[in-house]
Amino acid sequence: MPMHPAEESPADAPRRPPVLVRFALWAFAGVVGLTLLWTQASPWLSYPVAAVSHVALEQVAPMWVRSVHKRPGLIEVDTTVEVVAPQSGGRRGEVTLDADPGRYAFGLPIFWALLLAAWGAARAPGRLQRALLGYVLLLPVQAFSLVMYLLMQLVGATGLDVRALRVEQWQVEAIVYGYQVGVLVLPTLAPVLVWLLLDRKFFTDVIVHGWKQSLQAKRRPAARESAGG
Repeated sequence: MPMHPAEESPADAPRRPPVLVRFALWAFAGVVGLTLLWTQASPWLSYPVAAVSHVALEQVAPMWVRSVHKRPGLIEVDTTVEVVAPQSGGRRGEVTLDADPGRYAFGLPIFWALLLAAWGAARAPGRLQRALLGYVLLLPVQAFSLVMYLLMQLVGATGLDVRALRVEQWQVEAIVYGYQVGVLVLPTLAPVLVWLLLDRKFFTDVIVHGWKQSLQAKRRPAARESAGG
């Protein structure tokens, strides 16, 4: 009688890592890889951030802004605020501000890495549409961070002098607070919140469900030990 190879039982089949592990691995690899690509593409991808910031500066601080110049990788602001120039014998000069918009838009590769991880962990659909929509949703947040950084530069150049800035003390304190939120918190928090907004079905059906399953799997051995004891 001919011998047939034994059929592989489900227990013998190679097991895939849990969905949470797959998601974490894809997210880590995505952040590293996309951040490396971001360092090369950020001057162009972050140019819209500079454009939105240009409009915001002229609307929010028209008494300070004389002109704004933009090019990929740089935004420069000529202000009307005068301070004593160092080592100039008391001569005064107008403050000029500059920044790299890409430094305040690095949340974009984080957001894209989360989208990629959702596809890698569970083949979640609709990645391209969400990637483009998330790019647009993050623009105002990134512009806020950039504007706050530039305004904080201006405030710092005057030594928090409200007379040189021609504003009230509470307005200076609002800029300092806005800088802390916009530069220290939002760049990393915003991409996660936007991803949760756009990928909430995946998060609920896959991530939360997988987390509950892992908790149940950990509780079973403890329950068996209690029953056996």
